[in-house]
Amino acid sequence: MQTEKVVDHIVNWLKDYATNAGMNGFVLGISGGIDSAVTSTLCAKTGLRTLCLEMPIHQQTDQVTRAQQHISWLKTHYANVSNLEVNLSPVFDNFKKVIPNVESSEALDLTLANTRARLRMSTLYYFAGLHSYLVAGTGNKVEDFGVGFYTKYGDGGVDLSPIADLMKTEVYEIAKFLGITNEIIEAVPTDGLYGDSRSDEDQIGASYPELEWAMKETEKGKTAEDFEGRKQEVFNIYKSRNRSNSHKMNPIPVCKIPVNLKK
Repeated sequence: MQTEKVVDHIVNWLKDYATNAGMNGFVLGISGGIDSAVTSTLCAKTGLRTLCLEMPIHQQTDQVTRAQQHISWLKTHYANVSNLEVNLSPVFDNFKKVIPNVESSEALDLTLANTRARLRMSTLYYFAGLHSYLVAGTGNKVEDFGVGFYTKYGDGGVDLSPIADLMKTEVYEIAKFLGITNEIIEAVPTDGLYGDSRSDEDQIGASYPELEWAMKETEKGKTAEDFEGRKQEVFNIYKSRNRSNSHKMNPIPVCKIPVNLKK
């Protein structure tokens, strides 16, 4: 990958899109992870206003620390960057108090995890509306178009996606080029939606390099029968995730009314 040229291309794309849309800049959430670190830096490089939001909901301390360190690094290098912390823990706790109590289950845990992401999305659009900013998405290609590893109308609710045509490994390559701190580059990827230390790999059952391999093999028309052992297992994980999360990745279905019924 021609990393420097890719960076320039994304930065110019971001700037042109915002300018043509008549918007003043960008807002995005900073999680302490690689994707938000790279996306925020690319937004900052446009020279347009870039608002970085910390939105902790009972977050692990190391995630909060990495996010704060990255924001400090950004503000040192880019005068157009500002930041705010919006502690959403009380909002989340109050939400849980007012909804009907249900028995604890895996479904409840997942639903509440998605609720965290949707509270953050609402917060991002609050500030986007106040300042005429665009909400920048932080999803990469294998997450957004491979396994659908994001929350519908949560971190998937954005105005534009600067890194969604980059594989996770390519995001790391760009991070190193941009000078992102080693703490973030070396951190184990996690969505941070459960308030614990479980990683993306723990949830999915495969690493990002493995998922990227499966995505590429799928594009070649391969099937599970073409592999064995761990490769077959990873391929099946990818296909299962891709199939079950297709509702996120495909356009919202619209019920088309036959013309004769409208007469």
